[in-house]
Amino acid sequence: MPENMPSFGSELKSAVAHKLDEAGLTQNDYIKAALKWQYNWIGLAGAAAFAVVSGTGLPLVLAAGLEMMYLALVPQSSRFRRLVRSWKYAREKREHQKRLDDVYRNLPPEMRSRSAALEQVAQAIRANYSQLSYGSQVFAAQMDNKLAGLLEGHIRLLHTSHTHREYLKSLNPGQVRGEVEYLEKSLEKEPPKVGEINRRRIEILKKRIDKFDKIRENSQVIDAQCAAVEDVLQLIRDQSVTMRDPQEVSAQLDHLVEDVEQTERSVREMEEIYALAAPDSVDELPLPTDAERLRPRHRVPN
Repeated sequence: MPENMPSFGSELKSAVAHKLDEAGLTQNDYIKAALKWQYNWIGLAGAAAFAVVSGTGLPLVLAAGLEMMYLALVPQSSRFRRLVRSWKYAREKREHQKRLDDVYRNLPPEMRSRSAALEQVAQAIRANYSQLSYGSQVFAAQMDNKLAGLLEGHIRLLHTSHTHREYLKSLNPGQVRGEVEYLEKSLEKEPPKVGEINRRRIEILKKRIDKFDKIRENSQVIDAQCAAVEDVLQLIRDQSVTMRDPQEVSAQLDHLVEDVEQTERSVREMEEIYALAAPDSVDELPLPTDAERLRPRHRVPN
């Protein structure tokens, strides 16, 4: 039995550490939270004030001893840890909401109007289903959480759509294709060093064209998904007028949430793929000689 004790102890320690990691907190985080807790500072300030009034350092010595006991016991308390986790959750929620508000403010006016109109639809759904019986309120509460998630997803998709549109405006694919054709035709006439550079340029320009085509396709998918979210929520609002089964409505929202998440995943995967396939640093391109650098560069007219 004693031989198994070290193994059991290490397993227990690992399990505790795993639970702490699940919450995103460690023992040091709880100790820091206990140190920063306002009641701890009030106690220390009171001891310092008493020491000044009494003219002796005994209150500070006693306060130091109590502080050590406090830091040894309070961070281990399950109630204090729940409190710290609630602080962390509230802080993350505020930060998340701030980022979402920033995204919303950066949307163009027409997209903000679409988001505001969808929020009104969601409010109507909530108001209609709030009149259901107490037993149905469980599904209504679940539906409310899903509505909030869909509204956030809708804003993120609108922001991504806006970003894609701005990129598509910044690139003229016809001009880039013309540049590629010109470079390919002139390869045989160029000196070897210049030809090597221009082959790299052709590769880069072709990647830009591929990225343009993929972003244009993704932009169409995102726009269609945003319209689908708006259509389904309007349908649910119409259904809520006749008090359709909230469990069935919740299932509809589940499918819609999955569609939105799949669209966002597809966009992220595309961005990651093109990030990996991005052209190498220009520092790695072969440098032309002084004579080649002075050669006039031909451009395809717009």
